[in-house]
Amino acid sequence: MFEKITIIGCGLIGSSILRNINNNKISKSVTVYDKSKDVLDIIKKENLCNNLSKDIKSAVKNSDFIILAIPLSSYKEVLLSAKDDLKNDALITDTGSVKKEVNKIFENLNLKNISWIASHPIAGTEESGPSAGFKDLFKNRWTIICDNKNSNKDKVEKLKKFWEILGSKVKLMSIDDHDHILALTSHLPHAVAYNIVKTAINADEKFRDEIIKYSAGGLRDFTRIASSDPLMWRDIFIDNSEKIIKILDEFSKNIDDFKKAIKEKNGDKLLKIFASTKSVRKEIIKAGQDVESPDFGRKKN
Repeated sequence: MFEKITIIGCGLIGSSILRNINNNKISKSVTVYDKSKDVLDIIKKENLCNNLSKDIKSAVKNSDFIILAIPLSSYKEVLLSAKDDLKNDALITDTGSVKKEVNKIFENLNLKNISWIASHPIAGTEESGPSAGFKDLFKNRWTIICDNKNSNKDKVEKLKKFWEILGSKVKLMSIDDHDHILALTSHLPHAVAYNIVKTAINADEKFRDEIIKYSAGGLRDFTRIASSDPLMWRDIFIDNSEKIIKILDEFSKNIDDFKKAIKEKNGDKLLKIFASTKSVRKEIIKAGQDVESPDFGRKKN
């Protein structure tokens, strides 16, 4: 399918892609670059890739498909280092959770004869690093491809096929729609989870041990989300700040309504709020995004 694939960044997502490429023989050769020596040592130790590059320029040289699986704040530095060594007609994609700001970087660089088509596999766990990766991470999960009217349609189809080989279901979507939907489905829950855990733990130091001990009452599930990679989520909240702020404003209004119902002891209002959200869980299961016994996308033994 490809002569050479370069994966830049080999944490959970990058290493899971690498394991898939090895398993499906998608490319004649694969090169991995990661600025962390510890990451490269793990890749080498686990025999995931023999071609480990020490610099961006050699990593992308002669590569016809480049995958950026790095923090959003690293894109500009990486692309500036790579731009003079990109192969003519190369395809570049990524795995990030926000697209608008990244797209601006590519537009400003004005790379000639290069196809930039953004991707976002909706897959992951609370774990990070190359050892957390596994080849079934993308199986039956959605991957969003953000194409536009200027996208090379053959390249879009090739990218779509790539993700399908990895096990993904693929949806084409505009960058603006992607960032709006992810702000609701991913970024808002993380914002809420971080603040729920922070509130619970900081509420009263006297009861900290008891709070941890009895967290199965609901706090536990929020700690899973709130334990995600801090650097990655810092970048997401900065890059998608406009849409996240609007959604947090709406969330605040709902919280105010909820507080008012509690203060007024308005049982009918509370019951209406609880009933209105109950069906969403069933709809998510029906859509194939979870099972009745949640697995959260975790690695299976």
